[in-house]
Amino acid sequence: MITGGAGFIGSHLADRLVENGSKVVVYDNLNDFYTGKDKNIEQLQNHPNFTLVRGNILKYKHLRETMRGVDIVFHLAAQPGVRYSLLHPVETNNVNTVGTLNVLEAVRENEIVKLVYASSSSVYGNQERLPIKETAETYPISPYGASKLATEHYCRIYHQTYGLNIVTLRYFTVYGPRQRPDMAIHLFIRQIHENKPLTIYGDGTQTRDFTYIDDIVHGTIASAETENIGGEVFNLGSGSRITLNDLLKLLAELIGDFKILYEAKKKGDVAHTLADISKAKTMLGYNPRVDLKKGLSRFIKWYRQKS
Repeated sequence: MITGGAGFIGSHLADRLVENGSKVVVYDNLNDFYTGKDKNIEQLQNHPNFTLVRGNILKYKHLRETMRGVDIVFHLAAQPGVRYSLLHPVETNNVNTVGTLNVLEAVRENEIVKLVYASSSSVYGNQERLPIKETAETYPISPYGASKLATEHYCRIYHQTYGLNIVTLRYFTVYGPRQRPDMAIHLFIRQIHENKPLTIYGDGTQTRDFTYIDDIVHGTIASAETENIGGEVFNLGSGSRITLNDLLKLLAELIGDFKILYEAKKKGDVAHTLADISKAKTMLGYNPRVDLKKGLSRFIKWYRQKS
């Protein structure tokens, strides 16, 4: 079962699991935070191993009933968006924290074999020492990051107190086909194709660890298949970083020239991210294979085909 399985990452995970022969239940409320979620899973709708259940993780009874008979739960459902959380902190907390607590209770009552929880690099906040290890101090600077950290603590407590087999994954900026339209790479490419100037908040020297969706799916499935890792936390990133200015240069190579507008930095945005992925490499066999230029080329091709 994949909560949030009609979203960007969840739908790719569903594709891979069904392709591998698993029976998959996607549990998603298909809300209007962004459009197109129904198209994310349309290729699976008639597959005999796929079931879509429209549901909300805040509705505990329905969630618990849907989870019956499931072996593994991938919990990806969330209210995403650092900037959105600054405007809607209560909603973000309710969906992410209360919703995850509901998932944990449903997992406990249904005696699920394993729970893989999708957290975020946002729990780290601004870090001076890079790359960031899982043992780094967590100091989120947005309500979104705080909600993900709170749920990580709930996962730890449910593992230690109730013996639940839980693995937590901290995703670093994920991109690729079906990416949310508000995320940087999707937004930049859309602005280029619409002949609009790209807006950069800050001076463009901030860096990000951009991770291609296929690599994230690989690491997520590996965390479900690897035994004896209950209670562990893993970074899933590319293990490399790039400034936004250099990202724009790369986009210009692939697409052509465009105008850039620089505006004031947004609150809640961290200065730098870079994942130390040595633990995931050692324990999960995680090995990112898609470099940024190749990943961007794939994204551009997908964007042009859908436009």
